[in-house]
Amino acid sequence: MFHSTPFLALSFILLWNSGFIGAEFGLPYAETFTLLFWRYFALALILYLYLVLRSRVQWPGWKRAGPVILVGILAHGVWLSCVLFSLQYGVPAGIVALVVALQPLATGTLSGIVVGEYTPIHRWIGLILGFFGVSVVVFARMDPSDPESVFGYLIPFGSVAAMTAASLIQRRMEVYGSSDRMPLDQELFYHCLATFLVLIIPAIAFESLSAQWTFQFIGVMLWLVFAVSLAAYALLWLLLARIDATRVASLFYFGPPVTMVMAWAAFGDTIQLMDVAGLIIVGAGVLLTQIQARQN
Repeated sequence: MFHSTPFLALSFILLWNSGFIGAEFGLPYAETFTLLFWRYFALALILYLYLVLRSRVQWPGWKRAGPVILVGILAHGVWLSCVLFSLQYGVPAGIVALVVALQPLATGTLSGIVVGEYTPIHRWIGLILGFFGVSVVVFARMDPSDPESVFGYLIPFGSVAAMTAASLIQRRMEVYGSSDRMPLDQELFYHCLATFLVLIIPAIAFESLSAQWTFQFIGVMLWLVFAVSLAAYALLWLLLARIDATRVASLFYFGPPVTMVMAWAAFGDTIQLMDVAGLIIVGAGVLLTQIQARQN
């Protein structure tokens, strides 16, 4: 059971989306780049010590490490920076998750070209239906007369682009990569090391690494490091190794309802009627996508 694909998918959905709540809890104590800097400093150190203890520290060369480093920067640094900035602009965590749920459409569009995986027409209908549901909520929430509101709701689209690119690169490595690819723990180490190094300059230059190290902030960091960055990302890559990129990407559609419920419980965020309507439409799209995936 614990190794089954459905169980891994459910665990990924819950842990992944708890990251939105953890990020919002952490932002009062540290700004975006600083929060991510310390998070990935801790992750890189933990993974390095783990690899040292297992005598597995090695540099595989740029040919093998280059794509892994690129995936790490996109799937961690760019993705999370956009998420945190949108939260700083006051976009509710559940709505950020809903915007990020546009990723399956982008992944489905490019999967055939980049990976060579066939996407049947019924799955396209499900993805487009999901896109429509996301659009209903975003346009109902956005204030077109307020530039900050528009900008805040546009920032998560950077996350969509970054994670789509990372997913397709990772899936292409799974399908066409050589048999001597790095093990998952080494890949995660280079993901975190690259993200940490990329974040050094903006964290120091714009935020001076200023953080309030309270017990609450330390607790948030521990959750973000162990539950989200380690467990959820490991589950993501395991799923990409088992099923095609479009089906993995469609799991992000489950993020909005899960995150909205979490945000309601944690922060008292309201769930509007249009949110519910959009979620129902998105859910129908996801169901169609997954049913058709089982028939193929």
